[in-house]
Amino acid sequence: MKKKTLALLLASIFTLSFGLSGCGGSSKTSDTVKIGWIGSLTGDQAVWGQCESNTVKMVIDDLNKKGGLLGKQVKLITYDTRGDATEAVNAVKRLTGQDKVIGIIGPNASGQAIPISSVLEEMKVPDIATVATNPKVTVVDGKVKPYNFRVCFIDPYQGAAAAGYAIDVLKAKNAAILYDVADDYSQGLTQFFEKTFKDKGGKIVSKEAFKTGDVDFRAQLTKIKATNPDIIFMPYFFKEVALSSKQARELGIKATLMGGDGWPSEQLITMAKDAVEGSFVVNHLDFNDPEVADFRTKYKTTFGKDVELNGFLGYDAINMLIDAVKRANSFDTVKITAALETTNMKGITGKIAIGKDTHNPENKDAAIIKIVNGKWIFQQKYAVH
Repeated sequence: MKKKTLALLLASIFTLSFGLSGCGGSSKTSDTVKIGWIGSLTGDQAVWGQCESNTVKMVIDDLNKKGGLLGKQVKLITYDTRGDATEAVNAVKRLTGQDKVIGIIGPNASGQAIPISSVLEEMKVPDIATVATNPKVTVVDGKVKPYNFRVCFIDPYQGAAAAGYAIDVLKAKNAAILYDVADDYSQGLTQFFEKTFKDKGGKIVSKEAFKTGDVDFRAQLTKIKATNPDIIFMPYFFKEVALSSKQARELGIKATLMGGDGWPSEQLITMAKDAVEGSFVVNHLDFNDPEVADFRTKYKTTFGKDVELNGFLGYDAINMLIDAVKRANSFDTVKITAALETTNMKGITGKIAIGKDTHNPENKDAAIIKIVNGKWIFQQKYAVH
């Protein structure tokens, strides 16, 4: 009896040891492999997060119908960050420690993407941010963060493109800036817009700040109006853009309004209406480019509504991860990360050639968009020189 019990015990230990051998646990030995997504599914930026997660799910569903990834079905695990940095860190801890994902897509904002790097590095799992444009998402003090990547261009490029276009094409000489002093994204665009505008001979005649959550911008806009700027640069998100632009027009401000990739949303047009008519936006792509038509149609057919900006970048991010897994021919997260560093692919937002020392897509053109009759009308590609 004792010998039989001992034999059963040894067999159980052997089975347990065999099942636990190999990095990553069950996600590597089962018939499925897990990919994570994090972003804002609730809160002010929920419209973007919901579109982004929908897109990633749609791509993975199509992938599974075609046989999956390296012979395994892919399971998507999503967590809502609620637009909060702490929630983003906690979500990444769960995805890497509990769920054992091979990679993460998102988040869709720099303030959430920056603090997750320590967890990614500890767990050796790569993340591809979508619309997180602050330089510190991937590089700090000249050193690249080994497991952080992104598919979007960065704030220095975006801010410089806005300033360059304002002077070179719109022939603006005097600019005012209204920005969110409590937001990394807004501060970044402000810094690089201001520098480039000055370097190109322009003058910043007014610079006013507000804090996230403010709804009344009249005091700042009154000061801006007194300086009579040609343009007002507004580098923040669509909710505040709608409120501040309407208040600007109510105060009689006629200046051309200009913003970055925090603007593009159908919600902006609905909320701001004529207040943003004639405004210019630096964006990641032309929404009406024939090359994105198939994706736009498929998204609308699947979900019954138009795709938002985040959907396009989410599409490129998940396909970038899939491409890396295939080239690595492995579910090992370190090998996948190495493959991500050599990404060179054509995405729907443009060419994605990842710089090894930056983990950013290098030399992506910016698309300048004008709001005309409530529509996003492409003007031209604009490259910073």
